Amino acid sequence: MEQYFLAVDIGASSGRHILGYLKDGKLVLEEVYRFWNGMDEKDGTLSWDTDRLFKEILAGMKKCREIGKVPVSIGVDTWGVDFVLLDKDDNKIGQAVGYRDHRTDGMDLEVSKIIPEKELYGRTGIQKAIYNTIYQLMALKIQHPDELEKAEAMLMMPDYFHFLLSGKKVQEYSEATTSQLVNPDTRDWDYELVEKLGFPKKILQEIRMPGTNIGCLTEAVQREVGFNCDVVLPPTHDTASAVMAIPTTEKNVCYISSGTWSLMGVEKDDPNCSELSQSKNFTNEGGYDGKITYLTNIMGLWMIQSVRNKLAPDKGYGEICDEASKESISSIVDCQDDAFLAPDDMVKAIQDKCRETSQDVPETLPQLAAVVYNSLAKCYADKLKEIEELTGRTYDRIHIIGGGSNAVWLNELSSKYAGVPVYAGPGEATALGNILCQMIGKKLFSGLDEARTCVAGSFEIKIYK
Repeated sequence: MEQYFLAVDIGASSGRHILGYLKDGKLVLEEVYRFWNGMDEKDGTLSWDTDRLFKEILAGMKKCREIGKVPVSIGVDTWGVDFVLLDKDDNKIGQAVGYRDHRTDGMDLEVSKIIPEKELYGRTGIQKAIYNTIYQLMALKIQHPDELEKAEAMLMMPDYFHFLLSGKKVQEYSEATTSQLVNPDTRDWDYELVEKLGFPKKILQEIRMPGTNIGCLTEAVQREVGFNCDVVLPPTHDTASAVMAIPTTEKNVCYISSGTWSLMGVEKDDPNCSELSQSKNFTNEGGYDGKITYLTNIMGLWMIQSVRNKLAPDKGYGEICDEASKESISSIVDCQDDAFLAPDDMVKAIQDKCRETSQDVPETLPQLAAVVYNSLAKCYADKLKEIEELTGRTYDRIHIIGGGSNAVWLNELSSKYAGVPVYAGPGEATALGNILCQMIGKKLFSGLDEARTCVAGSFEIKIYK
C-alpha cells in the first residue's frame, strides 16, 4: 500500500497541493488541488491574505481525504523574505506585507548607516535586494515602531503556516537565510547584527534544518480536515526545495530554478562572502543538509507573466513561447534591472528600455515575448561565465528545473547563448523536492543521492544542444 506525502507549494501567483508516492520504484506526483495567489492592495500596501491562504491549505488537505489518499506527512514551501509578526496571544500584528511593496524604498540607506554594505555581505553572504527581510524590518522600525514593539514572534511565511498546522513556532534554515540576518558559517541567527540594527532578538525563533519533524496537526486542524499526519519541514524556501530535485548525483552541476524568478547557481559546502562575489551580486542561501545554494536572482518569467496578463490573459504560455520563436526582433534588455521588479506597466517598461538603448521596440505580444526570452537566455550565458569565475570551475551543462523548463524555445536559446547543453526537467521541481525531503525522513531513500537517482529515472529529462 502506497504511503502518500503532501507538498503544499505556494508561489507568488498560485498554490498547489501535490501528493507524491512510490510505485514500482518510480516517483509519482498527483496534483489534487490548486488555488490562486497574489498580493492584494489594502490601504495603499501590497500584502498577502494569509487567512485566505490557510483556508486554501485546509481545503486541499480535505481534498486528499475525499479521494482516499491521506498523507503521512505534510510540508509547506513558499517564496522567501516575507513574514508575519505575532503578539503575545499569537495574533497577527499588521499586514503580511509583500516583497513588491514600496515600503522598503530607501531602507538600504538606513541600514548602511549602521553597517556598511561590504561588511553586511561579508557576515551574511546574502546579496543586496531591497525587498530582503532586513530592509522590511528596518521599514517597520522607522514607519511602524509600535508593531515591532508589540511583536513576540516573527515567522517567515512558510513557518507561519507550519505554526497554524502544528502549533509549533520554529524557523526553517533555508527560508531564514533569505532574511539577510543569518551567519552562513554557523547556520544560525547573527544575533550581534540583529542587536546592532535595533531589531528585537526575542522575535527570532530557533532555526531548524530541513527534514525536521516538528510534530503532528493540532486538534483543531485534525477536526477540520478529518485526519492527522506529521508536519515535516522541507526546505521551505521554494528555490532550495527545487534544487533537491536536480536529476543527477554529479556534484559539479549548474542549475536554473526557472519560474516567476530564475535562480541560477550551484550547490556548495561553504559560503563565498568575498568582495568579488558581492560585486557580481551572488547570494549564499541555505539548502538541504546545511548546503549553500550559491546563486544569483534573475527576474525570470515574471516579465512574461506580466506582459501576458496585460495583453492576453487567456493565452497559454506554450503558445506565447511558440509564437515568439517565429519573431526576428533581436533586442535585449537587462533582466536584472530594477525597472522590471514591480512596474505599473511591464509592456511599457520593456519598450522604454529598448528605446533608451536604441534598439528595435517590440509592439506585439510575440515580439515582447521574444525580447524577454532572448534577454533571459543572454543573461543565463553571462551568469554562467560569472559562476565559473567565482567557483574556479567549468560547467559542461545547465540543468533547468521548475515550470520554466517547459519553455522549449527558451531552452533552445539558453543552450545557444551559453554554448552548452541544457537538460530540462522536472517541471514540478519545487513540490518534488519538498516531497523528497519528507520521504528521506521516512527512510524511503537512504539520502539525497538515492532520491535524485530516482528522480532521474521517474521523469522525462529533455536535452537541448
